[in-house]
Amino acid sequence: MKWNKLGRGTLASILSLALVSVTACSRDYVLAYVYVTTAKPLTTTSPNGGISAYAVDYQIGSLTPLADSPIPAGRNPVTLVASPNALNLYVVNHDDSSVGEYSIGTDGKIYLQNTYNITGSLATSVAIDSVGAFLYVTFTYQIGPNGQQLYSPASPGPGGVTIFPIKADGSLGTPSTVKVGNNPIGVVVSRPKAGAVFAYVVDQESPTTPKATVLGFSQNPTTGALTPTPGTVITTDPTGKTVATGYGAGVTPSAIVEDPSARFVYITDQATNQLYGNVVANDGSLVAMTNSPFPTGILPVGVTIDPRGKFLYVSNFSSSTVGAYAIDQATGTPVGSVGSASTAVDTSPRCVTIEPALGIYLYSANNLASDVSALQLDPHNGGLKQVQNTPFPSGALPTCAVSVANGSHPTQIIVN
Repeated sequence: MKWNKLGRGTLASILSLALVSVTACSRDYVLAYVYVTTAKPLTTTSPNGGISAYAVDYQIGSLTPLADSPIPAGRNPVTLVASPNALNLYVVNHDDSSVGEYSIGTDGKIYLQNTYNITGSLATSVAIDSVGAFLYVTFTYQIGPNGQQLYSPASPGPGGVTIFPIKADGSLGTPSTVKVGNNPIGVVVSRPKAGAVFAYVVDQESPTTPKATVLGFSQNPTTGALTPTPGTVITTDPTGKTVATGYGAGVTPSAIVEDPSARFVYITDQATNQLYGNVVANDGSLVAMTNSPFPTGILPVGVTIDPRGKFLYVSNFSSSTVGAYAIDQATGTPVGSVGSASTAVDTSPRCVTIEPALGIYLYSANNLASDVSALQLDPHNGGLKQVQNTPFPSGALPTCAVSVANGSHPTQIIVN
């Protein structure tokens, strides 16, 4: 990708027209919507968590709660993802081992349509491919014939990935399963690279099991099935358990992200307070970047990249900060952003998201503060500054956040 080489006057005119189009397409000046999963039950009579929903003000990035927010979810919703067309939201309920499918209205409100059981137990993360054809949900324990539990915390066993085909109306079809290692906690699906689509699963493991690893897969575009890439090996030991090995991921990997160009993959390690960077080879295998890993704040647990692929942000749970990095476009190396290598937010951020409409407002779900911090990023150097009136209250114990654009807003002047 590259910026158009336009004159200053021409560029100013285009940006002016872009802002006019933003205001014209939304009578209430809503740029985007942000959705935040909250783990604590909404009422004393229900064990279920919820989803806090907000409208984003296009001028300053502040958040206004939508009517009827928070919206009920399942038990302990831990993460969520929006469809590429911004018409559906999929919420992963850890304790229910389920996925809630919500439709997104033109006013940003969400409505539960269906709930689906995954093909294992204790769901942990979710991803969707760039064309919205398949949904991938990682889970902790496999389930045996007749639904009996094969493994448990007392007897650890391999987890897996549930693969749901997504229908035209956003509903989910009959799922299939890929077995992985003992503790998959993160998944990302790339944009096409050299005609292929790759998926990466973070297998955290535990101190008594094989080393933590990242598993690479190529996607079958028709079925969504995953086939290991070179460097990823999945076998079965004599006891029948799956054993998976792949690429280095530190000691206790906690989150994963891939840049929009599908060239670089980054993994945070909460045990060593580091960020691991990888270059994606044409066959989908991962090659460690020179000088990787890179330092983060204390206990990094969330990571995201802006829509242009220029800046990377890490939420540091114990530091209560968001770290900003500029991505070297040739090598992928993340370098601390000028003037904003570490920006304070409220207590214990777990997840960060950037609205895709203009790509300049970042939101962190602050778990122990039960609120959402809003930050504005400098599109020139990636630096962060707090938005007016931040933080904004959420439901109790927010776990993750995602954002969608309100209509067809311009993002940036880019030629692909």
